Amino acid sequence: MKTMSAAIPAAARRSRSVQWIDGDWRPARSDSALPVVDPATGLTLAEVPAGGRADADAAVAAAVRAFPAWSATPLGERLRYLDRLAELLDQHADTMAGVLTAETGMPVTLARHAQVSFGVGALRSCVEAAREHAWEQRIGNSLVRSEGAGAAGCITPWNAPLALNLQKVPAALAAGCTVVLKPSELAPLSSYLLAELIARTDLPPGVFNLVCGTGPQAGEALAAHPEIAVVSLTGSLRAGRRVSELAAPRAARVNLELGGKSASLVLPDADLDAAVAATVHQANFNTGQVCFAWSRLLVPADRYDEAVAVAAGTAGALRVGDPWDPATQVGPLIHRASAERVRGILDDAIAGGATLVTGGEVPPGAPGGGYLTPAVLAGPPPRARAVVEEVFGPVVVVLPYADEDDAVRIANDTDYGLSGAVWSGSVEHATVIASRLRTGRVDVNGAPFNMRAPFGGYKSSGNGRELGAWGLAAFCETKAIQFPSAEEGLRLGSAAV
Repeated sequence: MKTMSAAIPAAARRSRSVQWIDGDWRPARSDSALPVVDPATGLTLAEVPAGGRADADAAVAAAVRAFPAWSATPLGERLRYLDRLAELLDQHADTMAGVLTAETGMPVTLARHAQVSFGVGALRSCVEAAREHAWEQRIGNSLVRSEGAGAAGCITPWNAPLALNLQKVPAALAAGCTVVLKPSELAPLSSYLLAELIARTDLPPGVFNLVCGTGPQAGEALAAHPEIAVVSLTGSLRAGRRVSELAAPRAARVNLELGGKSASLVLPDADLDAAVAATVHQANFNTGQVCFAWSRLLVPADRYDEAVAVAAGTAGALRVGDPWDPATQVGPLIHRASAERVRGILDDAIAGGATLVTGGEVPPGAPGGGYLTPAVLAGPPPRARAVVEEVFGPVVVVLPYADEDDAVRIANDTDYGLSGAVWSGSVEHATVIASRLRTGRVDVNGAPFNMRAPFGGYKSSGNGRELGAWGLAAFCETKAIQFPSAEEGLRLGSAAV
């Protein structure tokens, strides 16, 4: 396997020693640096600041100063900045996709469509939702208003940095919040490029700020800061618990989008071949490093062997390789340690009696990095780690069920509840089953992604929602202004605010 390292854009090879604070690039308060490693080779691409409390404090102070003027800025004007950002992202889409591939190992074709195009779509969808949002409602003698909550801390992970940044930051800005963004130190380069584009929109100083550093340093300083009104985190359950602990003393609002262990439930009347193949493809999206992966495939017991064979054939046909090759479907994991962890989970399942039908191997000629071929596990013990833990790698576990009640029981037998799928020859029947699943989103028969619908989970998959009106509400406080009578409210309401 040969990598096309020459394709890496200059923006992904440029080290930074600055943070974007109060409308300017400012030297980081720490001299320490963090390496950004190319997942395809294991080689260092660039270095970024190991920011900490001092950087977070400066960024929050800037956001707090900017909040009164920004929250009072008319909605249409706030949205014009976001429209301009969407235009700039379109103009620099190829460069952004290249930076994303370099820092995450996501195949470049996927980065262009699933991160850049998706992210810009999410941004534009946010603008549309904001224009339609009921910012004021008259209820009896009350005027009920949605208002920006204050300075917001947005903490995002490495697996899909641009897409997740654009699910949070535009919603916060549209709502009237100011923002401090803390990207993952494993993949921060696209966030630096995003900050450069935001700077070109001439957004007022302090409205958007970027601080790079580790979670225990910069992230915790942000979550614990007494002047951060809202913390929005996408990350692990462990990170979500820690952020909640830090925000609890001041009762700050915390929105969490955490892990998943989602089930794809194939009903007896479904097209088995199509449903199984679609599940395997979805579960290997971004090398399985997505929270919404359908990593548990549930099939009728009397068709189990058939389903395992289809899953193995589909997984085995996926092209693993250089992320710069447009034909590659599955790239490397984020680093070698991640690949070793996934392999350990597979080994535990095999030791417990499971069969590794295909995959789970380092492909021949892999140039370092964290490559693993897509794996299919059959017959695992019910409480094997591969069955109950979020693997975050290219692994599908095939599980048999006796009847529909058993299938629903298995699907719900997890601490998580983020996503899932139901496949059936009857959409009506699939909807009945979907309503019984304890999860935040269910796709019926491979339904397309809807950016205006809420995304988020039940149980340990988090709280709150992103996208659409729900994404805006995550950054809003609700105020009721009371008038002596409903008639006076109608007459005085708008003038009173």
